[in-house]
Amino acid sequence: MDLYFDNAATSWPKPPAVVKSLEVYQRTVGASAGRGAYPRAQASGEVLAGCRRALAGLVNAPDPGRVIFTLNCSDALNLAIHGFPWRRGDRALVTPFEHNSVLRPLHALKARRGIAIDLLPVDGDGRVVVYKLPGVLRPRTRLVACVHASNVTGVVQPVAEVGAFARRKGILFLVDAAQSAGALPIDVSKMNIDLLAFPGHKGLLGPLGTGALVMSPDVDLDPLRQGGTGSLSEKEVQPEFYPDRLETGSHNAPGLLGLWEGVRFVSQRGVASIRRHERALLDQFREGIQRVPGVRFFGPAKTVHQAAVVSLLFGNEDPRRTAARLWARSRVMVRAGLHCAPWAHRQIGTFPLGTFRFSFGPFVTPRHIDRAVAALRAL
Repeated sequence: MDLYFDNAATSWPKPPAVVKSLEVYQRTVGASAGRGAYPRAQASGEVLAGCRRALAGLVNAPDPGRVIFTLNCSDALNLAIHGFPWRRGDRALVTPFEHNSVLRPLHALKARRGIAIDLLPVDGDGRVVVYKLPGVLRPRTRLVACVHASNVTGVVQPVAEVGAFARRKGILFLVDAAQSAGALPIDVSKMNIDLLAFPGHKGLLGPLGTGALVMSPDVDLDPLRQGGTGSLSEKEVQPEFYPDRLETGSHNAPGLLGLWEGVRFVSQRGVASIRRHERALLDQFREGIQRVPGVRFFGPAKTVHQAAVVSLLFGNEDPRRTAARLWARSRVMVRAGLHCAPWAHRQIGTFPLGTFRFSFGPFVTPRHIDRAVAALRAL
């Protein structure tokens, strides 16, 4: 039996309703939303509207029209960062655990637009030290970007506290929820989140090729792409209203129907319930690996501050070799390397080779965890 522990890359398996929805759409709808007045086109439009409402409800966003569909979380982060009206000399504050989908757009802006990038202070677990935030603020700081949960160590940031600080200072707050949407409670209103980026295919259990950017009512972004929207087609400029301002071309309607079903599954099971399940798996796994000679753990001291992501090394072995041996000997699937987060690995001292990573999801069971620990013991 193969054991899949790469849910931080994409969740698997998917709920049966998600899988079925892709076929149902192609067989019974098949049309493009906003491109016709006939019933199938209208049905496609309702898929988009329903998915927006479901996503807005999940994160307590006040306006479903400001749920912008994207290709994935990286696309959403690029839209947020490149769509912001930067001026030369502006500054961004980020954690040392940001994904390249935040770092690379910011560094591109640094090279082209002359912005600066500063680091948020973190403690030994990698959590932002909120009381030190005033010391790193600069007069031209215009954006705070914070990954909610690291895809390397799983460390969960105090997003609500950072958001409250940013709101008091009038600074835009961007949260990367790649590892937390569907796995940790998120309330954009209570957490003072201006821009929330997340994928549809990880904790929300939808298909690949789906994602979203949730915008607060008082934020405006410039579009990265212009083109057909099915609205105001007589005009030569992009519509000003949302979501059309930021969404161009035909939507991935089959994928969004699948995402809607994924959100339905998560909502019915409950994010809090999923969190309890995954934290129990973390506790079990971390206790088990303590009895495996040679295994080194990298992450927060307590699972209350950890998403379902665990980075390890086995002695001094290259983590890519360890991952290959886990598959060859025990049919265990994990990811090895830098996980597109080189700053995180510099922070924990595992650069340049990285670690091998276990990541759990709602369909992982305690028996799977026992087998994972046994596989490590057999190395």
